[in-house]
Amino acid sequence: MASVANTLNSHTDDPHPAERQMLREEMLEILLSVVQDVPPTTPMEVEVVARCLTAVCAKDTDLSTSSQEMALSLFVNLSSSLLHMDLNKSKENFIETQIVANAIVEGVGNVLNYFSTKNTSDALLTVLRNTQSALLIFKTVNEAPTIIQHENIGVFVSRVTLGSVQKQPLHFPNCTCPSFSLPALSLSMFPPEETVDLRMVFLEENIFSWSENGNGNISGKIVDLSLTTANGSVIKIKNLMEDIEIFLPRPGGDLVNTSVLDLGNYSTMTVDIISSDSPLVLKMFPSEDPLPFRVYLGYLTYPTEDQHVAMTEMPQPGSTLEQRYTWIVDPKDLQGKTGVYYLVVRPMVGPGIKSINATLSVTSISAACKFWNESTQEWSVDGCKVGVDTTPLVTHCLCNHLTFFGSSFFVTPNLVDPSRSAQLFATFADNPVVVCFVVALIVVYLLVLVWARRKDNQDTAKLKVTVLEDNNPMDEYNYLLSVNTGLRRGASTSSQVTITLLGADDNSEPHHLTDKKKSLFERGSVNYFLLTTPFSLGDLLGIRLWHNNRGRHPAWFVGHVMVQDLQTHQKWHFLCNSWLAVDMGDCSLDKTFPVATEMDLKGFSNLFFMKTSKDLSDGHLWYSVVSRPAGSPFTSVQRVSCCFSLLLCTMLTSLMFYGIPADPSEQTMDLGHFEFTFQQFMIGVQSSFIMFPINLLIVSVFRNCRPWEMTCCKSKAKTSDALKRRTTQTPASQAVSSMNVDVALERITKDISRIALSLCKGIKGNKPATECEFGLENTDINAVLSVVEDFVRRKFNSSECAESKTLHPHDRLQPQIPAESSQKDNKTKYLYRQLCHIHEELSLLDSSCPSAPQSYRRALQQVQGIKSFLQDQLHAANFEELEKPAPPGGSDDEERAKKGCCHGGLPWWFVFVGWFLVAATGAVTSYFTMLYGLKFGKERSISWLVSMVVSFFQSVLITQPIKVLCFAAFFALVIKKVDEDDFHNVAFSDSSPDEGRNQQRVAQHRSQYEPPLPADVERMRRNQMIEQKAVAFLREIFIYTGFMWMLLLVAYGQKDPNAFLLKQHIRTSFDPAISQSMSLRDVFQWANTSLLSNLFGNYPGFITDGKSKLVGNARLRQLRIQQQSCQTAANLQQITPDCHAPYSWEGEDVNSYDTGWTQPTHNITAAAAVASPWTYQTQTQLRAYPVWGKMHLYRGGGFVAELGPDLNNASRTLDYLFRNKWLDLSTRALFAEFTVYNANVNLFCIVTLFFETSAIGAFQFHSELQSVRLYQSTGNLHLFVVAYFLNNK
Repeated sequence: MASVANTLNSHTDDPHPAERQMLREEMLEILLSVVQDVPPTTPMEVEVVARCLTAVCAKDTDLSTSSQEMALSLFVNLSSSLLHMDLNKSKENFIETQIVANAIVEGVGNVLNYFSTKNTSDALLTVLRNTQSALLIFKTVNEAPTIIQHENIGVFVSRVTLGSVQKQPLHFPNCTCPSFSLPALSLSMFPPEETVDLRMVFLEENIFSWSENGNGNISGKIVDLSLTTANGSVIKIKNLMEDIEIFLPRPGGDLVNTSVLDLGNYSTMTVDIISSDSPLVLKMFPSEDPLPFRVYLGYLTYPTEDQHVAMTEMPQPGSTLEQRYTWIVDPKDLQGKTGVYYLVVRPMVGPGIKSINATLSVTSISAACKFWNESTQEWSVDGCKVGVDTTPLVTHCLCNHLTFFGSSFFVTPNLVDPSRSAQLFATFADNPVVVCFVVALIVVYLLVLVWARRKDNQDTAKLKVTVLEDNNPMDEYNYLLSVNTGLRRGASTSSQVTITLLGADDNSEPHHLTDKKKSLFERGSVNYFLLTTPFSLGDLLGIRLWHNNRGRHPAWFVGHVMVQDLQTHQKWHFLCNSWLAVDMGDCSLDKTFPVATEMDLKGFSNLFFMKTSKDLSDGHLWYSVVSRPAGSPFTSVQRVSCCFSLLLCTMLTSLMFYGIPADPSEQTMDLGHFEFTFQQFMIGVQSSFIMFPINLLIVSVFRNCRPWEMTCCKSKAKTSDALKRRTTQTPASQAVSSMNVDVALERITKDISRIALSLCKGIKGNKPATECEFGLENTDINAVLSVVEDFVRRKFNSSECAESKTLHPHDRLQPQIPAESSQKDNKTKYLYRQLCHIHEELSLLDSSCPSAPQSYRRALQQVQGIKSFLQDQLHAANFEELEKPAPPGGSDDEERAKKGCCHGGLPWWFVFVGWFLVAATGAVTSYFTMLYGLKFGKERSISWLVSMVVSFFQSVLITQPIKVLCFAAFFALVIKKVDEDDFHNVAFSDSSPDEGRNQQRVAQHRSQYEPPLPADVERMRRNQMIEQKAVAFLREIFIYTGFMWMLLLVAYGQKDPNAFLLKQHIRTSFDPAISQSMSLRDVFQWANTSLLSNLFGNYPGFITDGKSKLVGNARLRQLRIQQQSCQTAANLQQITPDCHAPYSWEGEDVNSYDTGWTQPTHNITAAAAVASPWTYQTQTQLRAYPVWGKMHLYRGGGFVAELGPDLNNASRTLDYLFRNKWLDLSTRALFAEFTVYNANVNLFCIVTLFFETSAIGAFQFHSELQSVRLYQSTGNLHLFVVAYFLNNK
C-alpha cells in the first residue's frame, strides 16, 4: 500500500484528481479496518502502518475533511498502541519507540497542510500527547531531552528535577523556532514528587482556525509548553509573580517601515495602526547616546504638548540601548482607534540651545501576544503582554501562565506624509533616482504622444474605403471588400492585385485593387475597397485573386478576405492564408478561393489565430499601441495615455507594498512550479483594488465613447449619401452639353452596346459575348438601337414561351413566379434604369443642340419604345422605383442602424472625462511615487526600480502574451464564436472631378485584366530564382568580406607600420653575417662582441643606435638536459662513454648546482638561488612563457644570468660564465632576452635571440622580436589626454 501511495504522490499532474482522492479514501478505510481488527502489538508493526499512513497523507495531495478525520483517527490508534505496549526500558526499545514516534509525528505534520476542524485539532493534540507520554516512559532524570523536529511540527520532552526547571531556556536546537525561559517557580505549585516532565510542541499552522474567533490574526508559529507529573497529570502554572519569557520568531526580511528623523530639521512621521487590540512597538535608535527627547502620538492630527493620545520621555530605564529607546503603546491608550497616527519627536535641550545635530531612526511594529483560551474557545491577550525585546523578526512575549501561545504580527504598510514634501524634496541631491525616473517617464510619454498622434492620422487615412477607379459609373450594385494581409515575414506586396467575385448568378468584371493616395497591402494591414456591379451576383461562391508580380517585393501573403453586400448586409468570408508568389508556397500567382463555411470559420486554427491576433492588436493594452486596428475608436493617443496611467499606478502600489516582510509560516499554495502565500494573494488583491478600477474606467470610457464626427449616425448618413451619389451619378449626362455632337454620339452608342452586352451576359449564364456577335459593331445609333430592341424582344419572348411550355394548363391560370424571375426582374430593372439615363442624355443633347440630326429624335423614339416594352414586362413593379434605384440597405436597415448607432456607446463629450481621469491619476501617482522614492533612500530606491523594471517586462513580454494565448485557446475550443467585423466607422475616399473620365478610360483596356500566362509565370519563377541566388551570393560575399575586415582589424588594427622597420633594424644589428653552425666557443665569442657592443652603445642606457632605450637588464637563459639522459649500447661504451640526448621536457635538468655544475654541499637560500646562474628558475618565477624554436618547444624557465646595467658588468659576467664552463655539452638552448623602447615611434620591442642545438654540439641562431604599443595616448588628441590626466592629478 505504501508503494501505491508513493506512486500516487509522484504523479501530481494526473488529470483525474477526483479518482486519486477516492483511491486515497479507500486506502484509509482499509488501513482503519485493519488496525481495528488486528491492532499492532510491536513497535515495528506500528512503524509500518505509520509509514504507510504518512505516504497516503503526503503533501501536495487533496484530502477531504472526512479523510483527514479518518487519518487522524488512525494516528490516535497507533499512538495509543505505542503508549500501552508492555516494553522493558532497554536502549533498543527506546530507539525503536523513538523511530515510531518520529514516523507518527511526520504523518501528523502532513495533515497540518489541510483545512483544520475541531475534530482534527482535538485528534492531533491527542496524538501528540500520547507520543510524548510514550517517549517519557524511557526518560531518566536530567537526561538530555528527546526532540523530534520536522518542517512544520516539533515535539520536545524532558524529565528534570524541580531545581532544574528554570536553569536554562527551553528551545529546539538548530531551528528558528519558539523558545521559553521560565522564572523561579514556587515549590508549592508542584506535587511532592521530585521530578517534573517538560512537554513542548510547536506547530507551523494555527490549528484552532476552525473557531469563529479562532483566527485571531495569528501570523506565526504557535507553541505549547506544559509541565506534568510522572503519571501525566498537568501541573497548573498561572498567576505568576514573575513573567515567563516567550520568543516567537517571525522571519521576514530586512526591509521594514523605518523612518530616519533629523531632530535639527524635521521630526515627524506617520504610523498606520491596523489592529485595535495590538500594542504599538516603536523601536528608536538615536545617533548618539544619551539623547533625551519627548515623543508625542496624535490621532489624525499632529500632536502637541496639550493635545495628544500618548506621550513618553526617552531614554527609559533599561540595561541595553534597545530597551532604553523602545516605547510600547498600550491599545487602551489608543482607545481602539485604527488609522493614521502622527508621531512628533521633540529633543529636550538646555536653555539657549535651539537645535541639535542628531538623527533618530524609528521603526514601528504592531505585535500582540495571545494564548488559546480553552474555556472560551478563542485567542485571548489576558495575562500576556509584548516585551521590549520585540523586533521585526521576533515577538517578545511576557505571560504569567502556560498554554498555547501565538503572536499577531503586523509590519505597518509603507506610508508617506505629504506634509513633509518640502523636506523630502530637499533630499533630491542625495536620492534623485525615482524622481528622475518619473520625470523621464513623463518626457518619454510626451514624445510617444507625438508619434501616436501621427499614427492616428495615418490610421484614419488607411480606414477610408477606396472606390476602385475601374468601377463603371453606370453600375448600381455595391460590394464592400475587406482584404487582410498576413503577418508573415515579407507578406506585403508591391504588385498590382486584381480580384474577381464569383457569384451564383453572375461573375463580376476583374478589378484592380489600387489607390494612388496611400500604400496598400502592407504587412498586417486591412484595406477596404468599394466594388460595383450592374446587378446582384447572387450568393458568392468564391473569389479569384492574382497579381502581375512586379515591383521590389512582388510576393504577397493574403490572410483573409471579407465581402459584404451593402444592399442586403450579407457577408461572405474567404480564408485564404496562402502565398501569391512565384517562389513561395505552391508557386502560383492566380488562385481561386471558395467561400468559407460555418465549420471552416469555427475551426480551431481559424478561431485561435483570429482571437490571438485580435486580443494582441486590440485587447492587449501595450501591444495595441503599435498594432491597434485602424477602425477602432480607441485611438493610439488614448492607448498611450492609458498605458502611462497604468504604469504610474503600478509603480505606486508596488512602492506601497515594497519591502513588507513575508510570512513564512503561512500556508503555501503549490501549483506545480508556482507557489504563493495568502499574504501575497492579499497584497495582489489590494493592489488590484487600488490600481485597476480607475484604469478600467479610463479604458472603458475611451473605448466606448463615440467619436465627435460620428454622433447621431452622421457617419452612417454620410456613408449612405456617398453611396447614393455614386449610384445615381451620370458623368455622361453632366458633361454631354459641353461635348461635341459627334463625340456624344459615339459615347452614347458605346453605352448602349455595353448595356446590351451586360444583359446578354447575364441571360447566357456568364458565357462571354462580343459586340460582333450581336451586330453592334455599327456606329449608327439608330442601327444599334434597332439591334438592341430586336435582341431584347426576342430574348424576352423566347423566355416567356419556354416558361409557358413548362407550366400545366391549370397553373397558367394561377399567378406563378418562376425560379429565376427575381434575377430576371433585377436585370430588367437595371436595363430600364440605364435606358432612362440614355433617354436623359439624348434629351439634353437635343435641347442643347437644336441643329442635331433627325437620327437623334428617332433614337429618342426607339429608346422610349424599349422602355414601354420593359414596363409591360415589369407589370408587378412600381414605376416610381424604376425611375430611380433604392439606396443600399433599404429604409428598415437604415432605421435599425440609426437606432443602434445613436443608442450605442457613450456621448462624444465623455472623452473629456477620460482625459481628466488620465491627468488626475498621472499627477497624483507621479507625486506620491516621487515622495515614496525620496523616503526610501537611494539604495532601496535602486533596488525597487530594478525589481519594478524586471517585473514590468516579464509581465508585458511573457505573462500577458501567455494569458492571451490561453484565452484564445479556450475561446477556440469552448466558446467557438466568430467575431463579426464592424464597418460602421469606415469612410469613403473623396472622388476627383475627373473620376468618371478615368473610369471610362480604364474600362477600355480590358487586356490589362488578364492573369499572367503560365509561360510568363515560369519565366518569372526562373528569373526570381536567379535573382535570389545572386542576392544570396552577394550577401555571402559581403558577409565574408565583413568578417575578413573585422578579423584583419582585430589582428592588425593596432599594428604600427614602423614596427617592421624597428624589428628589422634590431635584427640586423645583432646578427650581422652570423654563421648558421656555431660551437660553444663561437657562441661566447658572439656574446662578447656582437651582443655586448649592440646592447651598450655610446649613450648610457641606449643600445647601439642611440634611439632605443634599454628597459631593465638583459639576461642570458639556458636550458639543459640531465646527465645520463640516455644510455649507450654496451659494445659502444668504450668508444663513446657519454650519451647526449636531444631536448625534451621530460629530460630537462631542473636541479640546482654550485659553480661549475657541481653538486651543492649546503642548502641554497632563496635569495642566493635567484641571483645564481647555477640555480634553475621556473617560468612562473621568471614570468616568462614557452618559446617555439626550429627544433623544439622550449619552456620559459631555465638557468638565468643577469648581464647588468652597463658594459663592464656584462663583460665580467660573461667572463665568469666562460671560465666556469656555464655552457657545456648538456646545454641545448641559450636565450639572450631584453626589451627596448623607441620613443620616436612609441613602440616597445621584446627581443629574444636564441641558439639551439640537437645533440651534436652545433648551435643554430634564431631571433624572435615582438613590437607592442603600451602607451596609447598619441596622435592628435595626445595633448588633450595629457591635460586631462594632469587636471585629475
